[in-house]
Amino acid sequence: MLRIAGWLVLAAHLLLFLSAQATATPALVVDVESSQVLYDEDAGRPWYPASTTKLMTAFVVFEALRQGRVTMDTTVVLSRNAANQAFLKSGLRAGSAMTLEDALYAVIVGSANDVAVALAETVAGAEEAFVKMMNEAAARLGMTASHFENPNGLFNPSQQVSARDLALLGIAVDRQFPEHRRFFRTSRVIIDGRNIDSLNHLLARYPGTIGLKTGFICASGRNIVALAERSGRKVMVVLLGATTDRERNERTAQFFNQAFAGALRPMGATLLDLPNDAGKQPEDMRVRLCSDQAAAYERSREALYPMGLPGNESFLNAPGQILVHEIRTWTMPVTGPVPIPTPRPPYPAASR
Repeated sequence: MLRIAGWLVLAAHLLLFLSAQATATPALVVDVESSQVLYDEDAGRPWYPASTTKLMTAFVVFEALRQGRVTMDTTVVLSRNAANQAFLKSGLRAGSAMTLEDALYAVIVGSANDVAVALAETVAGAEEAFVKMMNEAAARLGMTASHFENPNGLFNPSQQVSARDLALLGIAVDRQFPEHRRFFRTSRVIIDGRNIDSLNHLLARYPGTIGLKTGFICASGRNIVALAERSGRKVMVVLLGATTDRERNERTAQFFNQAFAGALRPMGATLLDLPNDAGKQPEDMRVRLCSDQAAAYERSREALYPMGLPGNESFLNAPGQILVHEIRTWTMPVTGPVPIPTPRPPYPAASR
């Protein structure tokens, strides 16, 4: 009987291993200073970026700021095109206006799809022109698997990235624009009294987290580009295709713990050494995550990654720093695709 029981346990572990292989999704861990790869699972595999796209949107806006083409006080107005974006989270309407600084907070922290398009139109004059700038920046950064079609990450079959490319982008944002780290460290924005929390729970529950961005659409699953620092050492984790927010955040925190503890060692390759697999199409997760098969798939993922579930260890127990930014908007008439910016009106002292 003992022998039979032993075989049953072995068979169960084998099935779990095969299940993990069959449903593997990209993961990448990089030591930022040396660019040494500490963990690589399908890092060059094409994937739908979802709202991690907004990292590139931020990068292009930061370049425009540095070049003096816009300022933090430049007015950003929601055009009708911007206000018509799907899955709105900001609660704003066409004609809503805010400063460019507040727009960056709304996009990076609140992941507002409408504000992302308004920001693009403000910087480049038209969304299409901004997307061209995004792809030019991707080429300069060596993001050879990446192509962008919009600034917010809503589904487009031609819009794709890889974990490798997102790591390059995340490191470039942090390294080239350290003066803008406050946007990525912030956990909550309040837009005209409405709270919108970042879905990057590491900001509030994993000390040392710097950012950067999460993303979700049914086709991609839950993505994250995360950066954390301990004792002067920075580690980048990119995880794509997670099933739940819990899985995404717990696995990312576990990777950070392993990297900072020295359990993940350099694999002998740098980030730029990793190849992208240009011959594959992005995995489409819609059937697994947004259909009648979703419950069964989620149960299988919980068996693989139970951390944080009742009775299981969590890697997100320590309180982090919670930063909040408040946004006040005003209204402007919408007379064309992108209204001409005007100076922001002063607020009464009582409303500050």
